[in-house]
Amino acid sequence: MEDLVRPAVRPTNPNFSSGPCAKFPGFQLDLLQGAPLGRSHRAAPGKARLAEAIELTREVLEVPQDYRIGIVPASDTGAVEMALWSLLGARGVEVLAWESFGEGWAADVVEQLGLDATVRRAPYGEIVDFSQVDFGSDVVFTWNGTTSGVRVPDGDLIPADREGLTICDATSAAFAVELPWDRLDVVTFSWQKALGGEGGHGMLVLSPRAVERLESYTPPRPLPKIFRLTQRGRLIEGIFRGETINTPSMLCVEDYLAALRWAQSVGGLPALVARSQANAQAVADWAAGRDWVANLAADPATASTTSVCLRFTDPRIRDADAFAAAVARRLDREGAGHDLGSYRDAPAGLRIWCGSTVETADVQALLPWIDYAFHAELAAQA
Repeated sequence: MEDLVRPAVRPTNPNFSSGPCAKFPGFQLDLLQGAPLGRSHRAAPGKARLAEAIELTREVLEVPQDYRIGIVPASDTGAVEMALWSLLGARGVEVLAWESFGEGWAADVVEQLGLDATVRRAPYGEIVDFSQVDFGSDVVFTWNGTTSGVRVPDGDLIPADREGLTICDATSAAFAVELPWDRLDVVTFSWQKALGGEGGHGMLVLSPRAVERLESYTPPRPLPKIFRLTQRGRLIEGIFRGETINTPSMLCVEDYLAALRWAQSVGGLPALVARSQANAQAVADWAAGRDWVANLAADPATASTTSVCLRFTDPRIRDADAFAAAVARRLDREGAGHDLGSYRDAPAGLRIWCGSTVETADVQALLPWIDYAFHAELAAQA
């Protein structure tokens, strides 16, 4: 311990949580002063801001004009559940799971909806073999495994002429990767991930094929009010104009608008993708020079550029879980990096959020602190 020297520089923003994620650079509470607080979200100012949030989302994410975008309750989880309960059952279902949230969707489809679904699984650090997936069925999957640090590498893995719908939980991919809209029928995400927004609100994006399913298929199950997307066999268009099912937080809406405007100011989606890639590359270059740490992703082609998951490989570590937790605590105490522990269901290690709101200089400043914390904890267990 006496030979260890603390790094001289700490990250300017030490927040590396994978959700809620870091606020965008330059964020100040003053940016929210225009929020129409104390007003109905159905009054003109509220409706205008909700509609603007939808249109800026379309512009930044480059969503096709014939896709519907809606603001829905209960974050990404609420958006995914709306899709599962409203759309599934018309044909076969396959659920692809390679981390905790994919497993959650599989459990919902099989145990709650009672569907005879095919569940394809891959261990942490890997994704399923897409060549085995039947896209004649509806396919449910996460684009980026937030808890496993792996992602779908290429939209070409999904056939353009598929018969079933693709339902994609993209909450830790949106605003950080280029989503192939022509291969996706339902896309969900939340504000608190890649743009560092506040929690509680979800986004639901529907292709024309998904709308056609909604208007032609009535699921054989009761739907709670917050899941209903149709009325008398027609899509409730108001949801996709900002007429939300329940009352949104206009303060959170203002925060999301500020994040979207920041995204535009730095160059839109190409710039957001480049920022995230630069952050992940900084971690990859650092890890390549050390024999005691490795990316959890088995194949670099599937390694996430947002939720970068690391595992410790040093054989001297006696208790992997305790050691990783101690490293994360030390980083937190030092003010070098907060919320860096791996997800509770994932293999022991660290998880560094490298999304577009994180500055590469902060990632680079964090890495020497991981060196320090690793060696300090290794010495402490001796």
